[in-house]
Amino acid sequence: MKLRIGIPKGSLQEATLQLFARAGLPAYTNGRSYFATTADPEIDCMLIRAQEMARYVEHGAIDAGLTGLDWIVESGLEVVKVSDLIYAKRSRGKVRWVLAVPEGSSAQGPQDLSGKIIATELVKVTRDYFQNKNVDVRVEFSWGATEVKPPMLADAIVEVTETGSSLKANRLRILETVLESNTQLIANKCSYADRGKRKKIDNLALMLQGAMEAQDRVGLMLNVRKANLSAVLSVLPALQKPTISHLSDEDWLAVNTVIDEGAAWEVIPRLKEAQAEGIVEYPLNKVVL
Repeated sequence: MKLRIGIPKGSLQEATLQLFARAGLPAYTNGRSYFATTADPEIDCMLIRAQEMARYVEHGAIDAGLTGLDWIVESGLEVVKVSDLIYAKRSRGKVRWVLAVPEGSSAQGPQDLSGKIIATELVKVTRDYFQNKNVDVRVEFSWGATEVKPPMLADAIVEVTETGSSLKANRLRILETVLESNTQLIANKCSYADRGKRKKIDNLALMLQGAMEAQDRVGLMLNVRKANLSAVLSVLPALQKPTISHLSDEDWLAVNTVIDEGAAWEVIPRLKEAQAEGIVEYPLNKVVL
């Protein structure tokens, strides 16, 4: 049984390959080849544009793939949404497709754009958005550099953003959010109905989620006297509850937990003040909840 997985080519390619490696499934690319092998001989990868991923998954050319919710909705195709994978170029939050106009535009909302030209890569979603608001506009496909289209080539745009900085740099202001999106692992219906392939796909989802949960987190181990345990626990922002175990000395306990990496700067000195000893911070590969 061979499982074919699509990896988004482009801006998310490197982040996705790194995520696969942290999940324990490194993918090996070869120069300019669009194909990649993995550490699992039953899983091969193919680099495909995120915009086209749903089409190839739905047609069965590949069994599963990673792409944005935006491109799934835009395609209108039927695929199985296996798992949310919220990671992006700069943050781990969702990205937004927003309706934006030039700073000097008099438009205050979508209703003020009746009869205007809207440039975007997300044509179907944008048309549906305006139709649902009963606003008649002309939606034109943009081949890129959409932020520079207004005001000469378009009256407004629908563009993806994480921070909004690119829009501000191009003197655009946001009117509304059209769609929130994040990366998803999707599967072909027939492939997901196959017991063997489904298990492989679900295992991939589990390990990718575990690798993502470990991002920006570290493990902490420490020893503490029983009398000081309450003081130590009051300091720890535990992922769920810390693991506490007995040491050979009955008066001492070992505590193991997971915290945000950025919190370690403040937490470790406070643990020392609470009489914790032998504090060890260590990196995490995966956290499976």
